[in-house]
Amino acid sequence: IELIFSYYYNKVEFARFTSSLGKFVGFTQFGLKNADYWNSDTSYLAQLNAQKETYCLNNIGIDYQAA
Repeated sequence: IELIFSYYYNKVEFARFTSSLGKFVGFTQFGLKNADYWNSDTSYLAQLNAQKETYCLNNIGIDYQAA
C-alpha cells in the first residue's frame, strides 16, 4: 500500500509525496524548492506517514470488498 499526494499548478505536477520514499520529490524548479522546505519539517513528514497507517490500512479491506 502506498499513499501518494500530488501537487499541481496549471495542470503540471510540481511535487509529490510518496509514502514508499517517505519524502517529497519535486519535478519543477518551484517543486524542488517546496520539496526541500517540506522535507526539512520532520513533524510534517511523520504526520503524512501516519496517515498511511490510519487511513489506508484501515480501509483496504473495504476497498477490496467493493471491487
